[in-house]
Amino acid sequence: MKINHCIFPENILYDTENFVWADIQNDKRKAIIGITSILGHISGKLSVIKLNPVGSYIKRGKSCGTVESPKYFGVVRAPISGTIIETNKAIINQPKLANDLPYTEGWFAKLEISNIEEELKNLQTIDSCYEKMLALIQNHHIVCFSAFPDYEMFQIGVECAATLAKLDELLEKITIGSVVHLVSDDMTADLEMIRWSEQTGQSLLETRREGNLFHFIVRKMK
Repeated sequence: MKINHCIFPENILYDTENFVWADIQNDKRKAIIGITSILGHISGKLSVIKLNPVGSYIKRGKSCGTVESPKYFGVVRAPISGTIIETNKAIINQPKLANDLPYTEGWFAKLEISNIEEELKNLQTIDSCYEKMLALIQNHHIVCFSAFPDYEMFQIGVECAATLAKLDELLEKITIGSVVHLVSDDMTADLEMIRWSEQTGQSLLETRREGNLFHFIVRKMK
């Protein structure tokens, strides 16, 4: 399901108060947990993730780890109670996975659930918490795109030719696969960005217009 362009899978359960989710496994004894895209946007591009070790018993609402970015540090609170039986080592080495793919490769831990009947009382489907999620997105001014940006460029009052020159300069300095969020108020920007992408071979993942502003999501391909 999409809420204001933010994606929320329908086959998992949510703890809206703590910005986390739980995927209850078929045996009802285990669950995979992680952070929602809302927390990923509040925190910004994550640089450090620490997780409680395997074997730790975590009570619902208590810390199962921490996340850190250049502008944020916070505790990740478990959506259910249980014992950690596995942690995702990939997000330790690549913290931004939790920004890019929060519901798949960016999961945090797998728990053995202590009391499934009791735990389910505290979780909601996305249908039942739709209004809460919408309010959170609006209150935190969250804007979701097709890819989570590594870099931001705000070019207001700048002609598109000058903006593209600055974008080229940035792309020369960053690694392949990096994503740039570019904002422009040049009325020709959408056409110029298509032309630029075709000429340079860089990927224009998304174009969105909001009022008099264009938002572009660009991925460096070469």
